Amino acid sequence: LASREMGATTVATSLTLARAAGIQVFSTGGIGGVHRGVEQTFDVSADLTALASTPVICVCSGAKAILDLPRTVELLETTGVPIVGFKATEFAAFYSRSSGLPVDYAAESAADVARFATVHWGTGANTAVLVSAPVPEEFEIDSKEVQSAVATALALAEENGIRGKEVTPYLLAQLERLTSSRSLKANRALLINNARIAASIAKALRMGGAKGRMGEGAEGRTERIQ
Repeated sequence: LASREMGATTVATSLTLARAAGIQVFSTGGIGGVHRGVEQTFDVSADLTALASTPVICVCSGAKAILDLPRTVELLETTGVPIVGFKATEFAAFYSRSSGLPVDYAAESAADVARFATVHWGTGANTAVLVSAPVPEEFEIDSKEVQSAVATALALAEENGIRGKEVTPYLLAQLERLTSSRSLKANRALLINNARIAASIAKALRMGGAKGRMGEGAEGRTERIQ
């Protein structure tokens, strides 16, 4: 922004921009979270910090498969970010539909999510509501296959000295190669599915007359972000 140049945004930055623009519902593929081996690297995504302080509904297919999902869910709980399963009782595992980790609330419809978010913010909470939507069944990759591919990709990253911000794109590229591009197809499918779900939730919020709680002075804001 300072140099007035083009740039891609992370989930954390997208959430911040959504709130500034008065947008209540945002969709993505998978959030960032706690990385494997965090004991040595202290690598925790800023996405979790943003979710803990940004009252926006974020629709995703869980966290990226390369992450430590149990610790990611634990940190979300610690920071007060509720996980809502969209027609699911378990936290989505990105390429796989199930992680074995329970959600806080199972919603059967977009209206359920809208009602939950309205009540959540109505209590004074200022965190995001994280909606977990499983990848469409026909594009799911078996969790055992995913974990095997992740282990191989992590070993290659260590062998090649991949560090910091380079880790995630490197691992995702390796997963695409190791799964013969099925991971890419699953990624595209869940992105489209999440966008559809997010749109239905946004409509439910509007139809229900719920404005939620976007923070002081944020509701109805129409200024352009320049």
